[in-house]
Amino acid sequence: MKATASLQLGQQLHLTPQLLQSIRLLQLDALQLQQEITQALAMNPLLELEEEAPVATADGGPPDPAGAAALETAAFDELPEPSMWDVAGASWNEADDDPMQRVAEPASSDPFVRVLQRLALELPDREMEVAGFWLEHCDDAGYLDGDHQALLMRACARFDMDPARIEAVRWHLLHGEPAGLAARDLRECLAAQLVALPGRVPGRPLAARILEQCLELLAAHDHAAIARRLDAEPADVEEAVRLLLSLQPRPAHAEAEPAEAGYVVPDVVVWHADGQWRVALNPATAPRLTVNSSYERALAQAGEGAGRMRELLQEARWLTRGLSMRYDTLLRTARVLVERQAAFLERGEEAMAPLTLREVAEAIGMHESTVSRITSGKYMQTPRGTFELKHFFAVRLEGASVSGAAVRAMVRRLIETEPPGRPLSDDAIAALLARQGVNIARRTVAKYREQLNIAPARERRRAAAPQAQAG
Repeated sequence: MKATASLQLGQQLHLTPQLLQSIRLLQLDALQLQQEITQALAMNPLLELEEEAPVATADGGPPDPAGAAALETAAFDELPEPSMWDVAGASWNEADDDPMQRVAEPASSDPFVRVLQRLALELPDREMEVAGFWLEHCDDAGYLDGDHQALLMRACARFDMDPARIEAVRWHLLHGEPAGLAARDLRECLAAQLVALPGRVPGRPLAARILEQCLELLAAHDHAAIARRLDAEPADVEEAVRLLLSLQPRPAHAEAEPAEAGYVVPDVVVWHADGQWRVALNPATAPRLTVNSSYERALAQAGEGAGRMRELLQEARWLTRGLSMRYDTLLRTARVLVERQAAFLERGEEAMAPLTLREVAEAIGMHESTVSRITSGKYMQTPRGTFELKHFFAVRLEGASVSGAAVRAMVRRLIETEPPGRPLSDDAIAALLARQGVNIARRTVAKYREQLNIAPARERRRAAAPQAQAG
């Protein structure tokens, strides 16, 4: 047996403590990051929390990795209202000034209770009782469940307040977060959401006129009639209608379920202004740390001593750079997601485009594992709702140019709109989809239907039979 020796050449990544810390910071969710920063501030006197963290946006170039003031930002008057940054807390004690404690408190699974938890930071006790009354008289969708004037008079008698004060609390709910809550009807709900949209929004004035004068035509999808009645250009009407369709007709549903660790606070906020989608980090979940300049200068002038302080200085620099890397990566990733899924933001699940981790990684020049870490447990608030970033990834349907998520939404729509008493079979659904250019097998339709927890056609027919007889 001949002994041989071989030389293997290759690249090996040396995981330094700094790199390991940066990787760990990428995968923390908002609450874990707040806890990490709180601990670092308590342990390292060289670290300082910036009083007003700059809001990085993806409208221009990517933010400076150093996290300095040279970050390209959106105009502050175009940023969403402060209510978009509110952090829910279970404690209603006004003397509690610890924002980290508010973030850490678990939130109720009841959406109306979560609204009250946030209002507790804004309203005095008496108004809080009135807010509870209004929410008590909202249905599951978030609308008043009775006559507005009758409820107003009942509240006046219960709380011994004048009507204007009672109505002011409802107005606070209507124009709070989520906008449209405690509305009298759909028109008032959507009008409140239009007002809440930040910045200069193309189509908003015309959308308001459509709500005021053409709601029945909007429901009938008669855009041509809307254009005639309002003497508007068809293209302008289409833009205004798209804006209205991006709003939430069931405002209580926008109050998404909290994560197991507590209420979900968005890491990224997306809104539409000046004809384009804007992306910004949420300052509440992107605190910025700096190294105390006085300490830094003193250590630069010191001799060989102060060894422990030099270690703290190095740790402080590592943490600030790691945070800048996190924010930069999160912002650039969110920008790509919004660019690739703009149709979803405008039209909903049926417009969800196929998108993979690899495609996003290539777009931002990073590894797939980095994109996976930065999208896990991070949330994006959009006009359509709040979603985990991973929601924007969708598998391409084999042999088609659409995503599986889009086809699943199409299946849901076809079943929801099927004729009463004449449910569509899986074969019929596949045939209808084929007419729309989506060719899938019957078994694929069945798979998506089961994912939606929808019974087969024969069971839906049996369930509809007693209702038809009763009718």
